[in-house]
Amino acid sequence: MVAKITTATLIGLEAYKIDVEVDVLNSLPQVSIIGLGDTAISEAKERLRLAIKNSSFDFPQTKVVINLAPADLKKEGTSYDLAMAVGILAKQDIVKDIPSDTAFLGELSLDGSIRPISGILPIVCALGELGIKKVILPYKNLKEASFVEGVESLGAKNLCELVHYLNNEGELHKLVQKVDDFLLLEDNFEVDFKHVKGQKNAKYALEVAAAGAHNVLMCGVPGSGKTMLSKAFVSILPPLEKSEAIELTKIYSACGLLDYDKPLISKRPFRSPHHSASAAGIIGGGAKVRPGEITLAHRGVLFLDEMVEFPRQVLEVLRQPLEDGVVTISRAAGSLKFPANFILLAAMNPCPCGFLGDPKKHCTCSDYQIKRYRSRLSGPLLDRIDLQIEVARLSEDELLNIKEDAEDSKTVRQRVVRARSIQLERYKKEGILTNSELNAKLVKKYCKTDEASENMLRFAISKFDLSARAYERILKISRTIADLDESENITSSHIARALQFRGITPV
Repeated sequence: MVAKITTATLIGLEAYKIDVEVDVLNSLPQVSIIGLGDTAISEAKERLRLAIKNSSFDFPQTKVVINLAPADLKKEGTSYDLAMAVGILAKQDIVKDIPSDTAFLGELSLDGSIRPISGILPIVCALGELGIKKVILPYKNLKEASFVEGVESLGAKNLCELVHYLNNEGELHKLVQKVDDFLLLEDNFEVDFKHVKGQKNAKYALEVAAAGAHNVLMCGVPGSGKTMLSKAFVSILPPLEKSEAIELTKIYSACGLLDYDKPLISKRPFRSPHHSASAAGIIGGGAKVRPGEITLAHRGVLFLDEMVEFPRQVLEVLRQPLEDGVVTISRAAGSLKFPANFILLAAMNPCPCGFLGDPKKHCTCSDYQIKRYRSRLSGPLLDRIDLQIEVARLSEDELLNIKEDAEDSKTVRQRVVRARSIQLERYKKEGILTNSELNAKLVKKYCKTDEASENMLRFAISKFDLSARAYERILKISRTIADLDESENITSSHIARALQFRGITPV
């Protein structure tokens, strides 16, 4: 009788159930693994042989055939080792019983110990949805898997320990943890808002951005505080919701970026790639398709310092993810979708020398140089950036003094959290979390304006030639400003403040 063991594979961020079928033939000793596996799976033959032997069990002296079903799905990695070993042991009656609702995940070492693998959290979550009640996995992955509700996760350190458990001769390690216990808000940040001198308007713009998850572009002379403001921005972001923490941890787990001792992403990510990054590094891709920086920044911040120094083709690939919140990587073998709902925070100088419009230093750039420099940001890309603000040079008084009564990040964050709470309650039936996620239908429903506001918008559309997208984004910003004011309705003052944040246009 064929031994059937359940395991799973991860393709992108999606997990698929795999059946490992093991049988033996009366033939020369040999191990044959079929089912469209990669090199790592092919090399499992020797790992299986020595792991079983060094665990004091006999390896079959016949031909062993292992099939990974479904056979038309490409399999990669080493997570199938444990399931294949259990199947071989079952065929020899070393393992007496294998429950049908149990899955096995893990890589084997030559000494029989079980090594941790990447992608445990998304795999266990998917197996739970498919009716699997119990998952046996590497001991080092146990903390990560313990956050999944409805699935019993058991950690095994080696093959002997697992065999004793399956034969009711011992127990495996168990652990149950709650996500809420790890989502504690930290006040210890590298840069606090009270450390940033001046820039009252920029600080308020970042507060609006944090409250509604809006994109921001800051333009100003060198040394005006753009980078410091960006670093302080993370200190006013609200704590992660439970669903967001699980979603983020799945991404980092699939990428192999989790710490086994601290396996839950409990803070919003802040990704700051260098301007030499490739389009594949930013958007995702490669020979083995992996998420890019925009997916690693999901529910957090993607900071592009000196934005115009990035190649134009790299910046243009951001257009679709900024609009849709997801990125689709298409290849000949198929396409993969990755979440990319992030806050784009970017900084730039107004010209190559950096001093265009500065009252203290004269700009040395020609009109052609300025035009060429600013043209790296296309109109369609700028149209997708909600808040576009000028960061002016600090005055002598601002540079020499830091006011003791300047607001700290904790105070600002409290207002941001209140605004986010209003949005969570408002959109609880819509499947979104923030104002920036509103589509055209929801904008019409939740961003209603009075007559004075409509007149102001009509004038702005005529005066500044606003596109339909820019019009909608102004309404979303106005909705966020109203939420910060704890106002149920959008007023003309909210519209006016939102219009002030659309100041940068391509030359």
